[in-house]
Amino acid sequence: MQNVVITGANRGIGLELTRIYQQQGCRVWALCRQSSKELDETGVQVVTGVELSDLDALPGMIHPLQGVTIDLLIHNAGILRNESLNQINVSTIEQQFKVNAVAPLVLTDLLLDNLNSGAKVALVTSRMGSMGDNGSGGRYGYRMSKAALNAAAVSLAHDLKPRNISVTILHPGYVQTGMVDFRGEVSAQSSAQRLVQRIEALNLDNSGTFWHANGEVLPW
Repeated sequence: MQNVVITGANRGIGLELTRIYQQQGCRVWALCRQSSKELDETGVQVVTGVELSDLDALPGMIHPLQGVTIDLLIHNAGILRNESLNQINVSTIEQQFKVNAVAPLVLTDLLLDNLNSGAKVALVTSRMGSMGDNGSGGRYGYRMSKAALNAAAVSLAHDLKPRNISVTILHPGYVQTGMVDFRGEVSAQSSAQRLVQRIEALNLDNSGTFWHANGEVLPW
């Protein structure tokens, strides 16, 4: 039985990933700030009170994972704010950096000894963090934080390879979740199914690759 840890698991993509891995017979630890009725109904191990913006308190928040061996760590939690020229909000930019980029790195480091040889780390990012794919501008904090996450993920891929741990960087698509007021092009369930396929195909040879959920390799 594989042990899977998923952040932001109470709704959207995280909830669907939780359902898929639970149905596959995995033991899932679902991390979130606050649970939901839908998450409670899955019967997985729910760890609440995980506020990724509070980095100093993060070690205590993940205490329930002490001694748990992890086969798959999925960093799914993220936030989206909206800054534009003439409306630059340093506070929301910093908040996105903390949650979207720094927290996944810190959490991976905190759980380093929990990761099995052969384990996988998946970081749900966005093509909005791509320089080559930016054709519209704006969304400064989100784009910058996701670009930072992508950079951290590549370094993780190099640093974790000697431990036989592979890392994948995944764009889920434009997904119908609360983050975008459900305006997306693909359902959270469909996106999660595609993400699971990308994770299954992950190995040390393709570790550190920036993938679209549909299998396309994305530009940096």
